[in-house]
Amino acid sequence: MTRSPFDPLSRRQFIAGSAFAGASLVGGGVASTGWAQDAADTVAEGFDPLRPPPEPEPPVQRNISAFRSKDWRPYFDSLRNGAVLVDIDSRALHFWSEDQSVYKLFPSSVPLSDDLTRRGRTKIIRKVDGPGWAPTPNMRKRNPEWPAYIPPGPDNPLGTHALYLSWKYYRIHGTHDTRKIGRKSSNGCIGLYNEHISELFGLTKVGTQVLLI
Repeated sequence: MTRSPFDPLSRRQFIAGSAFAGASLVGGGVASTGWAQDAADTVAEGFDPLRPPPEPEPPVQRNISAFRSKDWRPYFDSLRNGAVLVDIDSRALHFWSEDQSVYKLFPSSVPLSDDLTRRGRTKIIRKVDGPGWAPTPNMRKRNPEWPAYIPPGPDNPLGTHALYLSWKYYRIHGTHDTRKIGRKSSNGCIGLYNEHISELFGLTKVGTQVLLI
């Protein structure tokens, strides 16, 4: 009997290889996906999100600097509505509250390649606790057997929370596959551990500034 592509085993493989569907960023909310914008999606046409996770990467020395605190002033004119800085090279996300009483630093996943990476200024336009996920139209064309929608839960590529950004298809979101964090593993989104996206979700609001560098 032919196995459905989304039976329990295949669904786990789908999540393992989903590469933070969401460009869930580039997601706030993209945060990861959550998949990359249609243009990036077209560039990534050869990428199969159902494939096994990428091979382990060699150590990235600059990740050491990723976990040194940063000052917000070189990146933002003010902290109005709070600010999120995503450092793609060092694979880290920084948050400052508007009153400067809270500063957080989280490890993150980043896009697989420069073609899928978007840098610049955006903001959080929507927050979802328990997000659902749907593939982009281009993904559906290439993979008509995929479900049109995956509801919230352990099979969802967006994890427990998602911050949607003003860039279409870009999000900052969680993930149930913790192997993705600290690696090049998304189609454009920025991913966090579920416990970290939950914390960031509570600290941010619609209108929070987001800068990807």
